[in-house]
Amino acid sequence: MTEANAVFAGVIPENYDRHLGAVLFEPYARDLAGRLDVKEEARVLEIACGTGIVTRHLRNRLPAGARLVATDLNPPMIDFAQRKLVGVRGIDWRPADACALPFPAASFDAVVCQFGLMFVPDKSAAFHEARRVLVPGGAFLFSVWDSLERNAFARIAHETIGSLFPVDPPTFYQVPFSLHRRDELLSLLAESRFMEPHIEEVALEGLSPSAGELAIGLVEGNPTGTTIRERGGIPVGEVIEAVAAAVAREFGDRPVRLPLKALVVSARADAASQAA
Repeated sequence: MTEANAVFAGVIPENYDRHLGAVLFEPYARDLAGRLDVKEEARVLEIACGTGIVTRHLRNRLPAGARLVATDLNPPMIDFAQRKLVGVRGIDWRPADACALPFPAASFDAVVCQFGLMFVPDKSAAFHEARRVLVPGGAFLFSVWDSLERNAFARIAHETIGSLFPVDPPTFYQVPFSLHRRDELLSLLAESRFMEPHIEEVALEGLSPSAGELAIGLVEGNPTGTTIRERGGIPVGEVIEAVAAAVAREFGDRPVRLPLKALVVSARADAASQAA
């Protein structure tokens, strides 16, 4: 994975939230937050909070006395989330690298991450960091996308964009759908000293007003648009039109209903969780 595929800045946060948020991320955010069960004074860390979609659901779910710290590697995503949730109290926003969390050992009772761990270049380090900051028995709850083949909306976007760039096509869509193998997930958890792992396939539906709006998000709501602009040759608008047409052929238009498949994973930190 190139670093560019993990940079969400410029127009990306707004397009991500406006055109993909309700379609792809809200359904799973409600599901993920609903699975968290913590005590009144719990300390909860969210990794890769993005534009605050899960953050809002977590804050609504948590007891009033619980502490919620929301982090992301990309400050522009946090800035957007803070503006969007300006009226929501009880959220501590911080930029942070999942591979080197700026918190002491055993600082949190739960660590939550929706669709973020796929972008981490050193996944072993990220899993070890999640374990390090958890108290013994603390909960690790996260979601990852299932394979590209099992999420047709992304496969269509990937193939359509690739057809327009036959030489060195943009590679973004290879990243968010790269952490779906159960054996890899279980291995990462075991190596990081997590116990009681559970992996559940969750199939939901996304609803977009139109193929055109969805296509904007699929191109401009992630680093793909940035990559296309840097290369030149084909205007981003033409790429969006091609993706919209391909989406409409597969799913229809106005509205667009998308079958979505992800894996929701839970585990607990073992008694050695404070070790480095």
